[in-house]
This record gives sequence, C-alpha cells and structure tokens, in this order.
Amino acid sequence: MSEPERPAAPNASDAAGRPKIGVDEWVASAEERHERSRGLGGLVSRGWEGSPAEAKLIVFVALASTLPFWMNEGELFSYGLYTLLYALLALGLNIVVGFAGLLDLGYVAFYGFGAYGYALFSSNHYGLHWQAEASIPLIVLGTAAVGLILGLASRRLLGDYLAIVTLFFAQAFVAFVNNSNPKVAGEGLTGGPNGIPGVDPLNFFGFKLHSTKQYYFFLLIVFSLAAVGLYFLNNSRTGRAWRALREDPLAAEAMSIPVNRLKILAFMFGAGTAGLTGTIFAAIQTGVVAGNFDVALLITIYAIVILGGLGSIAGVLFGAIVINVSTQFLAPSNDHPELKRWLFYGAILLIAAKIRPWSRTAAVFVGTAAFGFVVHAIASGISSDWTNGTVVDAGSAASAIRNWVIVPSGHTGFQTWAYIVLVAAIVVTSQLKGWWRMAALIPTLYWVAVVWENVLVQQSAVTALILFGVLLIALMQARPQGLLGTARVEIV
Repeated sequence: MSEPERPAAPNASDAAGRPKIGVDEWVASAEERHERSRGLGGLVSRGWEGSPAEAKLIVFVALASTLPFWMNEGELFSYGLYTLLYALLALGLNIVVGFAGLLDLGYVAFYGFGAYGYALFSSNHYGLHWQAEASIPLIVLGTAAVGLILGLASRRLLGDYLAIVTLFFAQAFVAFVNNSNPKVAGEGLTGGPNGIPGVDPLNFFGFKLHSTKQYYFFLLIVFSLAAVGLYFLNNSRTGRAWRALREDPLAAEAMSIPVNRLKILAFMFGAGTAGLTGTIFAAIQTGVVAGNFDVALLITIYAIVILGGLGSIAGVLFGAIVINVSTQFLAPSNDHPELKRWLFYGAILLIAAKIRPWSRTAAVFVGTAAFGFVVHAIASGISSDWTNGTVVDAGSAASAIRNWVIVPSGHTGFQTWAYIVLVAAIVVTSQLKGWWRMAALIPTLYWVAVVWENVLVQQSAVTALILFGVLLIALMQARPQGLLGTARVEIV
C-alpha cells in the first residue's frame, strides 16, 4: 500500500527568518522530522523506541558480559568497571534530578557517606571486619536516613535555593572528612587527609571478591537489578507523581499530590543508591580519601545524566559509556595515542552524518575538506612557520594531517586563541538555522580539527573537561531532552 499523501506544511518563518504569527512551528517542521526518520538512522531510532525495556536490558547484559573475555585486567578496570560504577551512581542522581526535577548538588556527599561507612565497618581502622551482607544494608539504610534529614531540611526549597543548600552540604562533608578527625574509641574517625586505608574486599557469606572480573560481574548484576527496580518505580504511582512534581510543583500540589513527601522520598532513594555505590567503590579501591568526592565527580555524574537524557534509565547507561570511555581515551596515560585521534575524528563524522538530507551531509564533508586545503595553502603562502609545526602522535596519518591542518611553530598564544575561537564558533553555529548553519558548520568542523591537533592532543587531561562542557551546551541547544530523553513541552 502506498504511503498516504500529506498536506504541505506551512512555512514557519517569514522572509527575515522570524517566526510567523499564528503558525505552529512544530507542525511546520513536520516534513523535516519525517525526512530525518527515513533511512538507516530512522530505522534504528524507531526500532529502539519500539523495543520493550526487557529486550533492551537483555541485549545490554549479553553484550556487557563478553567484555571480560576479550579485555585485559587494566582495560576492564578502566573501561568496564568504572563505566558501570558511574552508571550506577548516575541512576541515583537520575531519581532526584530526572524523575523528581530537584537540583541536588550535594549528591556526591551520599556517595562519600557510603564509602566511609563501609571503610569504618569493614577495615583495620577499628578492627571491625563485618561481612558485606551485614555492612552494606546497614550503610544503605543509614545513607537513606541522611537523605531523609536533608530532605526534611530543604523540602520547602526549589531551584537555586535548593542547589545552594545541597552544595553547602556536599562541601561541608568534604571539609569534615578532610580537615576534622575527631577521636572515637582512640582512633581518628575519618583519618583526616590520609583517609582510611586497608578496606576489606567484598565478602558475602565467606566468598570474597578479589579480581577485577569478579567485581565487574557483581557490578553488572547490581546495576541490572537497580535499573529494573527503578523502571518499575518510575512506572508506578510514585513515579507518575514524581514526573508531575518535575513538570509543575504548583500544579501538582493543587491536584492534592503530596509534594513535600515526594521530595523527601526522592532524596532517600537517591541517597540510598549513592550509598550502595560508595560501598562498592571503597571495596574496589581498598581505601577512601576526601579527594574521591570532590566537585569534579559531581560534574561528571551530571554530565552523564544530561547527556543521556533526564529521566531516561537507558540514557544514563549510554551517557556513562560515552563520558567514561572518552575520558579514558583522552587521558595522558592512554597507551594508544592513535586511538584518541580515531575516536575524536570518528565522533565528528558521526555528528556531521546526522545532517539531513544526505546531499547536505556530502556538501559539508566536501566543503570542510576543501576549506582546509585552501586555508592551509593561504597560511603556508603567508609564512612557512604557520604549517611546519610537529604533529603529535600522528603515526601513518602524519602526512595527511600536516598537509591539511594548520600546525604552526613559534607562534606563542596560538593555542589559547584557537580554543577561544572554537568555543565561540560552536556556540554561534548552534544558534543558526538552515543554510546559515550549514555554511558555518564547515569552518567550525575544520577549526575543531585545528584545535585538536594543536591543543587537545598535547593537553588532553585539562581540555577534555572543557570540551565536554562545550559539547553539552551545544547538545542542549539542539536537543534539550538529551540523546535518549523524552521531549518536554515548555513555554520559553
């Protein structure tokens, strides 16, 4: 049966590019959305959205279970174990921020409570070597009780005020465990700056987890169970009430929904999940220090939740994979420098491949390549100093990069200005529409390559976090709900 003919969509903007009065922009962009849904990308998107949650979880567990059989211990620890750890930690934050819509900036403190709690109950610090089946439930309940106290104290706060109070709570926790070390039973409670070393491995009824592979499978089971539990919770009456609270607290309260009770409940569930993750982290690290729970970790977990999509359980996992794997690839200690370059340029190609129709994608690729050769020729004609710089860790691709990307030598300050120009270009390009965006995308993509070869390769540890921030800003401009999140109707 042939596809029914649709009526022509109205033009949503006038000649000056301004929105027309009385024209629904969503209806006017229906043809563009239909065009994006065609092809392989649209087929994959429809298949993902149409698949039941059980099938998605089974596929993920099946694929994740193969990692220990083709990764060595170091790679499994960095890429597999920490991805699951971040994903489990982000699940708890997703309860507070994604489900209930509460801006909690003190979340990592609960993570620290869980880690320090396990270190006190299962280590040489006080000589208490409790089994994991006894210490973990007690610590999770204790951390949830701390979340209850914080929820009670801040139940009437919203937005920035809640963020300030919770951020103060997190900083107070870090300051306490790092600077204060009160004597309890003849020993310092927190260990001060040195923390608490010698934490016992997880020990369940006499069975100890001692290898990375065992911890990985244990975390995979815990994450799967937590994801299933949160899935049912999100689809329950409480989950629907949380979503109502997230969308409009005043309307939810007017509909007799117990708003304050829901806030406290979200804090308790999120804190309990963070406490559980903290116990596993302490056992994996065999020790805890205050530096493990700083603001950088909070930013990372928020980036995971935002990238994946607020309220999306699958998005949390996807965000954890992208953020952790990218961070590991960009780390200075990475043993495969060529892999960093393939990851970077591959990600750029994937982003550009999202452009529809395909003719525009081809035009952007060809235009970027041509633009690079033209700029390189002009720079070389001005002075050879602009193109005779050293390409770092390029391998077999050194010749192609040297003839296309500007890599100057002897020009101090070029790296700083190049990065500033890139940030400005990304922000400006994300604000443009139509062919103006296509035209601006060509020099922006080329300048991304210039900044990578001149800045990111040499100082990847410092600039990776800044790059993630810029990419998240651009993502929120193009897709505010995140990669796997659900679009929300808002009055802007």
